[in-house]
Amino acid sequence: MIVLGISGAVNHDASAALYIDGQLVAAAEEERFLRDKHAKGQFPYESTKFCLAYAGIQPNDVDVVAFPYAKIGISSPARWHYAKRHWYAPDRALLALFNGNRRYKRNFKKVMKMLDDLGIDPKQVKFMPVEHHLAHASSAYHLSGFKEKTAILSIDGKGEYASTFFGYGENGKIHKIKEFYDPDSLGGLYGAMTEFLGFEMLDGEFKVMGMAPYGDPKRFDFSRLIKTDGKGFRVNTKLVNCLGLRRYKENGKGYFFSPKLIDWLGPKREGDEIDDPYIDYAASIQDLLEKVALGLIDTYLGDTLKETGKLCYAGGVALNVKLNQRIIARPDVKELFVQPAASDAGTAIGAASYAANELGDSVEKMQHVYLGPKYTNEDCIQACLDHENKPDYDVLDNTTEYTAKLLAEGNPVSWFQGRMEFGPRALGNRSIIGNPRSPKMQKQLNLKVKFRESFRPFAPSILFEDVSKWFKIDRESPY
Repeated sequence: MIVLGISGAVNHDASAALYIDGQLVAAAEEERFLRDKHAKGQFPYESTKFCLAYAGIQPNDVDVVAFPYAKIGISSPARWHYAKRHWYAPDRALLALFNGNRRYKRNFKKVMKMLDDLGIDPKQVKFMPVEHHLAHASSAYHLSGFKEKTAILSIDGKGEYASTFFGYGENGKIHKIKEFYDPDSLGGLYGAMTEFLGFEMLDGEFKVMGMAPYGDPKRFDFSRLIKTDGKGFRVNTKLVNCLGLRRYKENGKGYFFSPKLIDWLGPKREGDEIDDPYIDYAASIQDLLEKVALGLIDTYLGDTLKETGKLCYAGGVALNVKLNQRIIARPDVKELFVQPAASDAGTAIGAASYAANELGDSVEKMQHVYLGPKYTNEDCIQACLDHENKPDYDVLDNTTEYTAKLLAEGNPVSWFQGRMEFGPRALGNRSIIGNPRSPKMQKQLNLKVKFRESFRPFAPSILFEDVSKWFKIDRESPY
């Protein structure tokens, strides 16, 4: 069975993924083809074309199209919770109750048009909408390879309405334990503070995470941003993750925080320096995220973790490696699988794997993330010849030795090989690498090569068998 998963339009990080008989054959993000970061509001035309071409199949060979966004019934607590919590924005509240699936309906028509444009007959193919957080959950659980009962966690801004999912997987089936709904969203809270700290929501959260270690989380008490009683949490929408007239506005743009936040903390941050007190604000919001998330894991996954020790994790917040570090340090977490494409890009894989599993295919363990396009030496040479600047090139016989020499001399190196990674992290096939022994390397790469903030961290690349020599990690976690 051939299953195509597509993500986009109703969210960010448009992408496509292709399963053939339970095997993940190809996956790619639309941004890589459009050169438009996150490809917000786009449909995955180019990434779908790539997946089909790489597999050598025709559009009408596709049996199933899975989409990570579904209708939510009026009887669901999600729509009622959303309406109740947005009483201050009555237009949003009433829409949730009386036209709560408007985004799905609007984009369903666009998805059908996209399929038709690509030569996939909408009348012949089976279309399977999958709830957003079920897609995230599937991208983690079904691809983890875990056979025993497994705890499942998904945290992001929001899908249809849900923002946080707790569940477990057993015998290939995903079971919900608890969901929380927007505006009570850890991802939404962190995103609002990302905007306040001068970065773009849905893009700059990892910059806040990178700032946080330089600050003091004890200097400011951020507990007023969220109320938690151990069983649940409630975001203070008078300050953050707010809509309508509550939003702070500047130069015609509305932000996901209110003027009351500025009254409390001062003006939103401008510029690139990690200055006071914003560095401590970053530390405080990171600390708050960790404390609330870990407490909720205790409440809703604690028993399952004690029983199995296995945890699968996805959703945009799963890209917060500082929180992940705290999770894997828990004594009840023996094995952790984080979906490497944890953002909404991964929901293309998630929707496809969920559909494949539901329709009887056995979904294989994710072996690697090298699922995108690849280019031969001849392709690269032709690109040089076609480029207006006609860059010089050499074909090397001793590439690894030459690269090692450059690194030892303190030079950064662009490393390009094999198939492109799927997901936001460069993991060796499209990477800028440097010598970690050089104290100047971090700033050199940040300021002179990547032209970004000086505080931004880099990921270490290390042999698996040597990890315990350098890091306090005593259990396997491939991503």
